[in-house]
This record gives sequence, C-alpha cells and structure tokens, in this order.
Amino acid sequence: QVQLVESGGGLVQPGGSLRLSCTASGSIFSIRAMGWYRQAPGKQRELVAHITRSGNTNYADSVKGRFTISRDNAKNTVYLQMNTLKPGDTAVYYCNAELSTGGSFRDYWGQGTQVTVSS
Repeated sequence: QVQLVESGGGLVQPGGSLRLSCTASGSIFSIRAMGWYRQAPGKQRELVAHITRSGNTNYADSVKGRFTISRDNAKNTVYLQMNTLKPGDTAVYYCNAELSTGGSFRDYWGQGTQVTVSS
C-alpha cells in the first residue's frame, strides 16, 4: 500500500504565497519522479511542475518565475513554493509520484488540496 498525502492548501489573497507539501509512505522501493498537477473547475488536469530524482525540474509556462518545486529524497517528500499567486492559480492541486514498490514503476496520486486565490 502506498499513500501520498498533501498539505498546505488554503485561501490566500492575490500576490500572496503558499507552500504545498506531499509525502509518500508505504511499501516504497524507489521514487523516480515527483510532480504537482492542478485542476480548475471545468478544466482538464494540467502539469504545474515536475522534478526528477536528481533534481532536474520543469514548469508550466504560466507558473515559471513564481513557483518552485523541490524534493527531499530522504523523506520521500516533494514541495511546491507558490509566490505571487493569481486568481487563475485557483484549483485543486494534486501530488504525483512515479514509484516502484519492488516491480515496475507506476504513477500514484494524492487526494488533492484546494488552493483558492481571492480577495
């Protein structure tokens, strides 16, 4: 059994900051990549940021320069520091991990955390 548990979402005013965390637990052998996705009402889920085990990152154009993804491999945890938040960032944010429990790698998802940017 593997669980991804997110935290750190909430309500913030435009221009504010939030930090999301996601920790993977359970029978984990290895985690290859981790990432954050988001889904706004009426829209498809989209990639926000992605980080490999070695620390290579990539970001959606809409968040470049404002969001920073990082990870702590020893803690199986990924973070998303979100600065200069805009109302368009409002969405449910999902953590993703590509990991192995001993066999092939597959994707696992968290339950999602709501981020609302509003005055």
